[in-house]
This record gives sequence, structure tokens and C-alpha cells, in this order.
Amino acid sequence: SAATIFLGMIEAPLLIRPYLAKLTRAELFMLFSVGLATVAGTVFVLYATILEPAVPGALGHILVASMMSLPAAILLARIMIPGISVTSAVAAPGFEYRSSMDAVARGTEDGLKLWLSIVAMLLVIVALVALADIILSHVPDVAGTPVTVERIFGWIFAPVVWLYGVPWDQAPTAGALMGDKTVLNEFVAYLKLAALPEGALDPRSRLIMLYAMCGFANLGSVGIMIAGVSGLVPERRDEIVPLAMRALLSGTMASGLTGAMIGLLPVS
Repeated sequence: SAATIFLGMIEAPLLIRPYLAKLTRAELFMLFSVGLATVAGTVFVLYATILEPAVPGALGHILVASMMSLPAAILLARIMIPGISVTSAVAAPGFEYRSSMDAVARGTEDGLKLWLSIVAMLLVIVALVALADIILSHVPDVAGTPVTVERIFGWIFAPVVWLYGVPWDQAPTAGALMGDKTVLNEFVAYLKLAALPEGALDPRSRLIMLYAMCGFANLGSVGIMIAGVSGLVPERRDEIVPLAMRALLSGTMASGLTGAMIGLLPVS
């Protein structure tokens, strides 16, 4: 779980690949929840560069947000799927290497399979969202704007971000950002947060949303997680698919708890 903050939701499980087949259902769900509630160290600087004009000190905020969401994800995973950790420290059989070159060759092969499955799943998820938007384009416009998947999620998240501490008059804007983050990804949401006109969100609301959206919990990441982890332990695919979908909820709630903590602070 700690490595997820720096390596990401797919790379971190590689550290414990010999044990993935032996994890309990609760432990596997915890692994997924943590992966979707945090962001990898590889994108810290990218997100900070985007958000620095809108939120001063964005790099520190993103790092703190990811670390705060880690224990929140573990807590929520334990609540949603309770269980006792019984996994032993003995690796599953079949992970011995004959030589260094054998390790390099097998690692390269596994990495290539992982990369191809991630790319393919990401393309499919984005295509499905686009297909849903095409279908929704036949629905009459609401308030003069076409109905999209992002807008629907924005309406759903408006009362949620209000609970985080965003004023109600700003909740539709903040909810739309959460919709973009959930349907597409946090990168797109952060781009839109940085591009908001002056006065759309006050500084406190911007900070709350930076923390609340600091996680990989979106439909594309769920697809990537299913493809990636299934490639590592294909024999557990039947368990991975439903757990990954449930982890979308726990990951969103974990980062939302982090945003709510910021909402409790007297930040001007």
C-alpha cells in the first residue's frame, strides 16, 4: 500500500506478485482501494505544474493528499469487505528464476503483456464513454446544454461536494469537476480546474477539490486495473472484476474523505 503512492496502482502489485495468488479477498480489495484512492509519484510534478497558477503550493498539496487518502482507503476497504489477514509470507510456487537473464526475459515479457492490456482497456473504456455520449445526444438539451455522461455524474456529485465543504452556489461547478474525474480521469479534471474563470470557485473550494480529486478512481483506471492485475494473476480474474468495480466507490470515498478533512479546516 505504501509503495502505491510512488509506483502507481499497477506497478506496486508487481512488488508482491508472488503473493497475489494467495491474498484473501479482503486483502485484494484493500490493494485495489488504495490504488484508486491515490496517485502515483510519476504524475506529482505534472499535476503540480498544471495547478500551480490556480492553487499555490500545489506540489505539496498533492503529495499530502495522496498520503492522507492511503489510510482512508484502508479503513474503507476494511469496512466494505471485512476480513482477517491470513496470507503467509511464503511465496506461491513458480516464481523461481534460473538465472539473471531468465529474470530479465520473464520480466520483459510480463511488462509487455501488462502494457498492451492497459492500452487496450483504456481505449475501450474511452470508446464506451464516447458511445454513451452519442446515445445521450438524442436526449433533449437541459439548460441549453447537451446531456453527457460527465454532466450526469456532475449532477450526482453536486450534493456530495457540498458535504465536503464547497458552498452550494459553487457545488454544480465542483460536481462537474468530480464528474470529469470519475468518467474520464483526474488529469482532465485538474486541467479544467486550472482553467476555471475567476470567481467560479473560491480559493478554499479549489483547495478542497484538489484534495478530493487526488486519486485514480475513474472508469478508465478500473479497466486498467482489471486488465493489469488479471495479467498478473489470471486465475483470480473472476474475483478481480467485481472487486475492482467496488473499489471505484471506495477509492472515490477515500479521496472524498481527504477533501472533507480540508473542508473542516479554517482555510481562507
